[in-house]
Amino acid sequence: MHAGTSEKKDSHASNLRDVVVEARNLSKTYRDFWGRSKKVALKPLDLEIRRGEIFGLLGPNGSGKTTTLKLLLGLIFPTSGEALVFGRDATDVSKNERIGYLPEESYLYKFLDAEETLDFYGRLFGLPPQERKRRGDALIKMVGLDRDKKRQLKEYSKGMTRRIGVAQALINDPELVLLDEPTSGLDPIGTREMKDLIIDLKQRGKTVILCSHLLADVEDVCDRIAVLHQGELKELGRVADLLRVTGVTQIRVNGLPTQAHDEIRALLTRYGGEDIEFGNPTTTLEELFLEVVRDTEARPGRRARSIAVGAGSQTNGPADAPRHD
Repeated sequence: MHAGTSEKKDSHASNLRDVVVEARNLSKTYRDFWGRSKKVALKPLDLEIRRGEIFGLLGPNGSGKTTTLKLLLGLIFPTSGEALVFGRDATDVSKNERIGYLPEESYLYKFLDAEETLDFYGRLFGLPPQERKRRGDALIKMVGLDRDKKRQLKEYSKGMTRRIGVAQALINDPELVLLDEPTSGLDPIGTREMKDLIIDLKQRGKTVILCSHLLADVEDVCDRIAVLHQGELKELGRVADLLRVTGVTQIRVNGLPTQAHDEIRALLTRYGGEDIEFGNPTTTLEELFLEVVRDTEARPGRRARSIAVGAGSQTNGPADAPRHD
């Protein structure tokens, strides 16, 4: 009996250590000068984020995502409830040295270049010169700015600014990384690289909170998500569980001849199957774009493909004919 109680206590203590971020009845209401309620930005929220997971805050603009991040960072105070980070109140500034933050709009010194920017932020964290140099070089390479590291940030595109913003958020080698719209302004290639970077952060043992309204970004990288709408939590759970369509069985097979469809359809109908469809799986637009870019770089002279739409589509001659490369 004693042993069982001890194991339960050890398990409970371990779970508490694994919880990096916790929101308890957390809410925020913005008020006007007279103290009257102006905007309910976040309704009471209960949430736990565990060590080593990528957690997505998903919702349309104005749903309360950024407000939640600011509450966790201690940048604003809650109307009710509490936010805990590493077991401490979010307003405890001592936790900040263990956190990296990329805001939705990066506020960087435009007259500095990438190396100077990371050196500046490294100084703020008290890093010695050699460590600042080592981390700065590694992060610049990680975010793909090697060739532009000597250019002033005022010459950077929005996508490049997001990249140096991510590097700045990682200069202190944080345990917890908060990213607010990290793919904003990035082209599809940059977006894929950013998502790969986020997954790499998890593999390094970091805990990542990703805030976005872009569904594909969240779906591709997150372990669990919370869906917010009008300041209220609507869904919470693992991405795979939330996206699973129960009651529908999917069968995939290669090399199935068309004449087999009727036999398979009859068999499935015999077992009560309904709305039976045969077709080809589709990829995503992102995957198609990246495939085209990679193929073009590998074969610069390759002609564009033209895909006929519908069985009765007509082509306008050899230049429009589908190619089977």
